[in-house]
Amino acid sequence: MGQEQQPGRRTVLGAAAVLGAATGAVALGGGAQAADRPAAGSDGTGSRRLPTPLVVAHRGASGYRPEHTLGSYQLALDMGADVIEQDLVPTKDGHLVCRHENDITATTDVAGHPEFASRKTTKTVDGTKLTGWFTEDFTLAELKTLRAKERIPKQRQHNTLYDGRWEVPSFEEVLEWAEKQSRRRGRPVWLHIETKHPTYFRKLGLGLEKPLAKLLRRYGRHKAHAPNFVQSFEPSSIQQLGKLVDCPRVVLLSGPTSRPWDFVEAGDPRTVADLVKPEGLKWIAGFAQGIGPTLDLIIPRKQDGSLGEETTLVRDAHAQKLVLHPYTMRNENGFLPADFRKGDDPNAYGDAFGAFKRYFATGIDGLFSDQCDTALLAAADFRGDD
Repeated sequence: MGQEQQPGRRTVLGAAAVLGAATGAVALGGGAQAADRPAAGSDGTGSRRLPTPLVVAHRGASGYRPEHTLGSYQLALDMGADVIEQDLVPTKDGHLVCRHENDITATTDVAGHPEFASRKTTKTVDGTKLTGWFTEDFTLAELKTLRAKERIPKQRQHNTLYDGRWEVPSFEEVLEWAEKQSRRRGRPVWLHIETKHPTYFRKLGLGLEKPLAKLLRRYGRHKAHAPNFVQSFEPSSIQQLGKLVDCPRVVLLSGPTSRPWDFVEAGDPRTVADLVKPEGLKWIAGFAQGIGPTLDLIIPRKQDGSLGEETTLVRDAHAQKLVLHPYTMRNENGFLPADFRKGDDPNAYGDAFGAFKRYFATGIDGLFSDQCDTALLAAADFRGDD
C-alpha cells in the first residue's frame, strides 16, 4: 500500500513547487510546505496558488461541451478548474492545433465537406491502422472551415447540442484566450499541454517540440515559474522540450504492458511496468518533474472491474520528488470502477464522489477529469475546505 494522505489545507505553488520538488527543495510527496515563491503568468499578474490535489480539466469541460474547443476551455475555467488541458497536433503548414488525435473524423464535421472527400485516407499511426481525415493533410485555413462536434454522442447526447458551434482552435488562439482571461481575472490561467504522437510527426517533418517552445516563448510561458505544464506519452519528447523550455515536464504512462512509441521505434524493450519501478522512476526524474499515470497504475481494477489493492506507485514516485497527475475520472457508470456504478445505464452518473475519495486518499497531487465541477467539489471535500 502507498502512503495515505490525510485531508488538510495543503497547497502548492504549481510550477514553482514542482520544480522545487525536482531539485529536492520542496518535497511534495511527503506533504512538506511549499516554497513561497511567485509563479508569474505571461500577463504579469503574479502568483496563483494551486491546491493539492489539483483538478485538471481533461480536454476542457469535455463532459459538457465538445472537447478541445474554446467553449469547452471557457466553461472549465468558469467552473473553477485549476488547470486546463490541451492536446497538440500539427497542420500541413506547421501550425499547432488542439485535437486529441490527428484523426479528426469523429471530432469535426469534415465528413460533410465534399471538397475534402478525396482526402479521406488510411494511415498507420503508432502501429494502429486508421481510416479517416488527418490534420497533417490540411492547412490551418482549411481546418478553419470545419466545425467541432461531440466525440462520443451516444454517451453524451446532450453535448451534441453544441455540434458546429466552435471551430478547431489553434494553440496560439488558446494562448491568446488564456492571456485575455488572465488579465480579466487578475491571475494566470494554468495549462497542461500535451504533444501527441511526436515521433510520428517528426518523421513527417512536422516536429512538435520546436513550434511549441517558440509559442511558449512568445507568450512568456517558457520559464520555470510559467503557469503551465508540458506532457507527453513519449519520454524523448519531454527530453527534447527540457532543452527548449524550463516549465515543468510530465511523462504520461499508459497500461503496464504498453511501451512508449519512441521506445518501440528505438528498440528500447522497457514497458510502462518497468518505468513505474523505482529505477524507472529515478530515470524519469532525471529529466521530468512529474508523471501522469493511468489511474489503474495506482489502483488496479480486479477481474470484475472493481478497484483492487493500491500499488506503491504514489509512494515510489514521491520518493523521487515526482508529482502525480493521473488520468481520467469521468462521472458516467461506463467509465467508473464497478464498485462505484449505480444502476444498469452505462451513461447515467454513478458514485463519482466515492471514487474520487478513494483515489485522492492515495496521496496523488492532482487528477484529470471530464467533469471538473464534480472533481473540484470532491477535492474540496478531501482537503476539508470550508
